[in-house]
Amino acid sequence: MKIAIIGAGNVGKALAKSSLRGGHKVTMSAASPENAAKAAKSVGAHAASSNVEAVKGADIVIIAVPYDKLGDVFRGLGSAVDDTIVIDATNHINTENPAEVLGAPSNAEEIQKRHPKVRVVKAFNYAFASRMADPTVDGIRLDGFVAGEDQDAKDKVLELVESIGFRPVDAGPLVMARVLEAMGLLNVTLQIRHNWPWQNGWKLVGPPA
Repeated sequence: MKIAIIGAGNVGKALAKSSLRGGHKVTMSAASPENAAKAAKSVGAHAASSNVEAVKGADIVIIAVPYDKLGDVFRGLGSAVDDTIVIDATNHINTENPAEVLGAPSNAEEIQKRHPKVRVVKAFNYAFASRMADPTVDGIRLDGFVAGEDQDAKDKVLELVESIGFRPVDAGPLVMARVLEAMGLLNVTLQIRHNWPWQNGWKLVGPPA
């Protein structure tokens, strides 16, 4: 598939690297074309001069920017991602006042509400960049949860999730993005509280249904 990744930070680079390894064509973009070019070169992806250029012809667009930049990204994209599968990989993180996050709709729901023509799917936010680049631990695949309203879009994202090394898990409708974002917040909180090495992901254990 053709994957467009908006965001040139650690998450964007990790997802680009694993998507390329999974056999996909990857184009990266960012607010700074120079940063996008540098990030793309570091992983072997193509760089676009703008976000609008990056998403042209993409099968899936991944948003990998800080949550407070989401408004800027979508204002810049305009109608360029209408009818396009867009993965929201962002988290609203507030470790000092987690109630602010846990009591609010998810980023993914807000995107869908403001941009109803976009096929929004939540994925990847619950793992750190190190695990996005390598979603296995001791040979065991970590779980890649996917939430969304559009089943066809979710199926495509589940295919991508599996191709880059996660065990794909359909987590249900888009409202479950609230849980996935809470998992992301918990993961960050645990790293800070216990001085862990920021290399964790999630794995459900036990007999499958």
